[in-house]
Amino acid sequence: MTKDAGKILNELLEICARLRAENGCLWDREQTHESLIECLEEESGEVISAINANDSENLKEELGDLLYQVVFHAQIESEKGNFAMRDVIEGIKEKIIRRHPHIFSDTKVSSVKEILDNWKKIKKEEKK
Repeated sequence: MTKDAGKILNELLEICARLRAENGCLWDREQTHESLIECLEEESGEVISAINANDSENLKEELGDLLYQVVFHAQIESEKGNFAMRDVIEGIKEKIIRRHPHIFSDTKVSSVKEILDNWKKIKKEEKK
């Protein structure tokens, strides 16, 4: 039987928290958002390379590495009491729903251009 994505994500969050804990990994415990920038850039670049190479197996691995960067940064903020990974997930879920009114509400569109125009308009409103 396979685990659902939510359970696996929770396990990953627990691993990251353990690595950052007092008795965890010295390297992981020392990391900050700023010290992880190079890792974030590297992992993003490796995802792009896998896409450009049309290499699905490598893409799967690199997306995992990039996901771990997101988890790591969220863990740092959680330790500061600012937000947790669930807040990151909730925020993007709400944003995606809000930016797709042609799917999640009554907005009617007939072209990709209309979708993009709506997206830009919604994004501009969000920035206010």
